[in-house]
Amino acid sequence: MFPVREVYSSEAESLEQLGTKPKFWFTDENGQRMLFKADQRGTGEDWAEKIACELCGLLGLPHVYYELAIDRDKGNPGVVCPTCSPPPMSLVLGNQLLLAHDAQYPTAARCRYKVQEHTIKAVVDVIKAIQPPPPEWLNEMPNGIVSAVDIFAGYIMVDAWIGNQDRHHENWAALRVGNTLQLAPTFDHGAAMARQITDQERQQRLATRDPGYGIPRFVRSARSAFYRDPEAKKSMTTIEAWRAFSLYAPDASMIWLGRLRMIDDDGARKILEEVPLNRLSGIGRDFTHRLLIENRKRILNGDEK
Repeated sequence: MFPVREVYSSEAESLEQLGTKPKFWFTDENGQRMLFKADQRGTGEDWAEKIACELCGLLGLPHVYYELAIDRDKGNPGVVCPTCSPPPMSLVLGNQLLLAHDAQYPTAARCRYKVQEHTIKAVVDVIKAIQPPPPEWLNEMPNGIVSAVDIFAGYIMVDAWIGNQDRHHENWAALRVGNTLQLAPTFDHGAAMARQITDQERQQRLATRDPGYGIPRFVRSARSAFYRDPEAKKSMTTIEAWRAFSLYAPDASMIWLGRLRMIDDDGARKILEEVPLNRLSGIGRDFTHRLLIENRKRILNGDEK
């Protein structure tokens, strides 16, 4: 089983303002600045974050490393992760990068969701101008992945695999080091794998003979935070976003597909089995495994939706 790290909100040094979940920063026994994110609502954001982290590791993507945790002072389950931007680095969020590139891009006053200007092309144009992540994040990188755009293609592919609907413009970023911008590792995948649905619904979708209600149909409903163009009425599905982004990095996309092809279904299942049952039930494991199987198949078979 994955270990569960104990933290204490009474030792918090500062609160994190971004997002909607209770979060606080603290310094661990090794002097590492760490962030605790609570799953106060019991919607599975903690296990989804941990599983996504491990799947990113299998792919070789630069990713923030998450551990399961519990706040002993308040009893809240959650996850902890180290900062990806220790001083003198600073984190520059996607909306800030997009605004610097285009003065007409919507400012932070607008909601981070349903921003139609958050298009694949706009993001590619920004990422083309920044460098890959620092070397310490690139240890497992596949050969042939060179640019920040190449790497971001992997981020979008993993979103399609896990059904991550939360890659809005504050959930990707760059690291500023002096006058240089480098792509940040991928982070914040807690809205993935349909973690919010109940075990009752999971069981029904696993057992149904209705093709309109089963998992193969269900996974097709996952929508990204990207739009095809600023006039689009709906955001793209996670698969559509992956297909659109892959056109900007065709060679890298083939490499990422090769990595995904190497991960068999048992590899994903072993990760799910490491999550304690009080975080993810047996039905939850079965459902999430099927979801990952279906999405992997769709990506590798070239499903357009």
